[in-house]
Amino acid sequence: MFFRSKSGSFDYLIVGLGNPGMTYENTRHNAGYMALDAFLKKHGVVLKKHKFESLYGDAVISGKRLLIQKPETFMNNSGRAVAAISRFYKIPADRIIVLFDDISLPVGNIRIRRKGSAGGHNGIKDIIEILGTEDIMRIKIGVGEKPNPDYDLKDWVLGKIPKSDEEAFGAACEHAAAAIDEIFIRGIDSAMNKYSK
Repeated sequence: MFFRSKSGSFDYLIVGLGNPGMTYENTRHNAGYMALDAFLKKHGVVLKKHKFESLYGDAVISGKRLLIQKPETFMNNSGRAVAAISRFYKIPADRIIVLFDDISLPVGNIRIRRKGSAGGHNGIKDIIEILGTEDIMRIKIGVGEKPNPDYDLKDWVLGKIPKSDEEAFGAACEHAAAAIDEIFIRGIDSAMNKYSK
């Protein structure tokens, strides 16, 4: 359900992090995109607008007016896109929910936080640096640790999700989508208690 809106009228900005283009489809680093896709599919929403170096759209879900964004700046420059859209629509940082991959979580797990540091993730690091605050809600989707300490981190996160992990990963994306709804309806504490592992 789409509508025209004036600046400052949105309740939340939902952001899925990833890298644009077919090369990066189904890679671990695109977990944020994929979890956001699960949320969009659940609610029958399609993102069609291009601006703010992003693919984005708006919707009303669970009585909340949402702005929904996939930055297309590539992961390490995500902050530029998030800052542009949040400042234009006057959405405060504590009303932003960011979905992204986390190598410290096993595949199939998600973790929800009200705020916190970047934890070594370059996308969320860039958002925090440009917005100037760590008070950003986030939903982390587990993609698993590197198989050994010498394995190149870039190769790991840009690697495709293997067939053996697809079911667990898909479940995590569904849980992330449900957690967003839980935040709207019962608050982030309820979402953390119900879905964080």
